[in-house]
Amino acid sequence: MRSLLRTVTTQLRHYPSAIVGLFLISLFVVLALSAFFIVPYSEAIEHWRGTEDVVGSNPRNAKPLWSNWFRSEKLPVTLNLSSLNGEGETERVEISEDIFETITTYEFDFAADRYPSELSIIFYADYEEKPPFVEMTWITPDGREIKAGQLSPIARDQFRFSQNDRVIRDLGVATTEEGFFRDPEITDSSEPLKGTYTLVISALHFEENSTIESDFTLFGEVFGWAGTDHRRRDLSVALLWGSPIAMAFGLIAAVSTTASAMIIAAISVWYGGWVDSVIQRVHEVFLTLPFLSILIMIGTFYSRNIWNILGATIILFIFTSGIKGYRALFLQVRELGYIEAAQTYGASNMRIIFRYLIPRAMPLLVPALISLVPTFVFIEATLASFGLGDPVLPTWGKVIDDARSNGAVLNGHYYWMLQPTMLLLLLGIGFTALGTALDNIFNPRLRQI
Repeated sequence: MRSLLRTVTTQLRHYPSAIVGLFLISLFVVLALSAFFIVPYSEAIEHWRGTEDVVGSNPRNAKPLWSNWFRSEKLPVTLNLSSLNGEGETERVEISEDIFETITTYEFDFAADRYPSELSIIFYADYEEKPPFVEMTWITPDGREIKAGQLSPIARDQFRFSQNDRVIRDLGVATTEEGFFRDPEITDSSEPLKGTYTLVISALHFEENSTIESDFTLFGEVFGWAGTDHRRRDLSVALLWGSPIAMAFGLIAAVSTTASAMIIAAISVWYGGWVDSVIQRVHEVFLTLPFLSILIMIGTFYSRNIWNILGATIILFIFTSGIKGYRALFLQVRELGYIEAAQTYGASNMRIIFRYLIPRAMPLLVPALISLVPTFVFIEATLASFGLGDPVLPTWGKVIDDARSNGAVLNGHYYWMLQPTMLLLLLGIGFTALGTALDNIFNPRLRQI
């Protein structure tokens, strides 16, 4: 075995496509393993459900950060600052025995060429009877102070600055965002003022044990390295978790179908007679079945659970994945002298099949298995893009389906469709390139072509 691995490794160096394939597969393996540590499974599922508590601070249909690299006009980046995470500076000022004031200050730099789409802040107030009274002040880079709003938050309370009509009226602007970010020295109000902005939150408390936390969000037009979708979900979560799901689906299906087809072919050849005839007829029947149509019917009328789809895929593909080829090989192996010798020494049928027949076909198993992985990955992605993917799991196919059904390309959200498609393409190239190189190594006849 060691000598075989050494020989294969040495010969792979002569195939540049195999090096590229190994590199791409290694990247996807690292990506798949890192998904479990970067975003735990439970958090990924909760995020994919798109609940307001989880994705409420994300912008809708925001482009990825890398899109700004190719633009002369820089889009505003989404910013989130929260006192719950220790961000901002908080100062407490005692006024009387039961009354005190907390002042929280958020500072941030703004360098975009467009106004943010929205400004929002969520308050988390804890009190017994009297809620704290909050006043917000917006300070621009040139020192202007703008009264941003006031309220008495009750428990969890969200304040959207765009709802403050007073700012719009007093400053004579179309939106609150324009009032906060415009440059008064420039007549053209389309370009915002760049620099360091400050949001001061002054909360007056009327109970000794009263507390208040805040979560400030500046909704920009770009967010994260993958952007967001129509439900404010961070696409990086789906792209990250799509890797282990796709590879697990592809590898399990490829190993199961390839190994099962080889075993069935060996049994068919060794027993012959009516056993061989039945297996060949079943194989011919399965070849005529509309494979994808059956899977669509299962997903539509029975279940879209990924494990049910995987089981159906394996069952349908076993009798169509190379049984004829393995049978032709085993017919030659059966006539070899050591097989007859094993029979003479009293070896059982199962021993001959699993110890003498199948091992001779193992060199063909590895390249066939690797080459089949992208086939099953594309099958899962195809079903998901038809709206038949697992409703719980975040997969590349589901991202493509959401992008298609929400007109991503028509609305200019190319990243939404492009990113999962490129990952599918690179995964397919990686496994196909490596499988083709291994096929050339294990099958000497292909080297002459």
